[in-house]
Amino acid sequence: MRFVDETKIKVIAGDGGNGVVSFRREKYIPRGGPDGGDGGDGGSVFLIGSHDLNTLSDFRTVRTYTARPGTKGSGRNMTGKKGDDLFVQVPNGTLVYDENTGELIGDITEHDQALLVAQGGFHGLGNTRYKSSVNRVPRQCSEGSEGERRELRLELKVLADVGLLGLPNAGKSTLIRAVSHATPKVANYPFTTLHPNLGVVDVGTSQSFVIADIPGLIEGAAEGAGLGIQFLKHLSRTRILLHIVDIAPYDQIDPVESIKIILNELEKYSSDMLNEPRWLILNKTDLLPDEEANEICDDIIKRLDWKGPSYRVSAVSKTGTQALVFDIMTYIEEEKDRIKTAEARPEAENKDEAE
Repeated sequence: MRFVDETKIKVIAGDGGNGVVSFRREKYIPRGGPDGGDGGDGGSVFLIGSHDLNTLSDFRTVRTYTARPGTKGSGRNMTGKKGDDLFVQVPNGTLVYDENTGELIGDITEHDQALLVAQGGFHGLGNTRYKSSVNRVPRQCSEGSEGERRELRLELKVLADVGLLGLPNAGKSTLIRAVSHATPKVANYPFTTLHPNLGVVDVGTSQSFVIADIPGLIEGAAEGAGLGIQFLKHLSRTRILLHIVDIAPYDQIDPVESIKIILNELEKYSSDMLNEPRWLILNKTDLLPDEEANEICDDIIKRLDWKGPSYRVSAVSKTGTQALVFDIMTYIEEEKDRIKTAEARPEAENKDEAE
């Protein structure tokens, strides 16, 4: 299935049902008075998050979504039936924009989170509503209002805890296969990954995180070359970026230069991303003797003056991947605890001030 990270759709809420003019017509009850009922409200359109979806590709074929209108009222003060609401599933991580105004309507980040995107029309009033002491035989009613119509732009940002960053052939797809249940295509040529692959990494009981394999960047990506720059936006929501480096590249490019290429393109795209937590993963250590592999790794770290975490792994043989996975899980849990503590502190301060 082709990955689609942006699409446009049209949503049309149901119109409200019309009210009616009606009078009681019963034997032995002269001048029965008005009994026209109201119409029913039109159905609204909601977008609802689903963890079963990870692409917007379903919207390539169906681009218009219409909720049902309300029905008109009837005599005997019977109200028309309300139109059914329409719920359209979208992947978690979907940003919803009004295409005409550019307004961000909402951000769907959780399963079953519902976002109202088109309000159903209000029901029309029957003539019973117009009865008064000075108007005992009202012959007017109102029509239901039109349902809201909107053109939307949906943009998907992959919700992943960990994003993989690196040149093509650095071993990103192999690493995600080694640590998760995902099975992305692996081959020795550029752009094997044509769309982000998501994998769930199980660490222990009730412990897991999501890892995203993003297409590799090449030099000039920020100016439109290659595929990877199209997907860099998906890395903006990750907690950690793993910078994968091939220490024994088949094209013999200097690993330090390959790192600088990525950092340069990353800075052109978003300088803020350079400040995100980034771990260095020195991959393919199995291709060299241990002593030579360690010398190369030490040289890379020294020349980069790398201060952050670094790991020496072989994604193919899974050497070193287990320790990496456990450290990532520990970091994520600690980060969640820090966020909870930070969120709880203002609430406690506000409570103290109120007392």
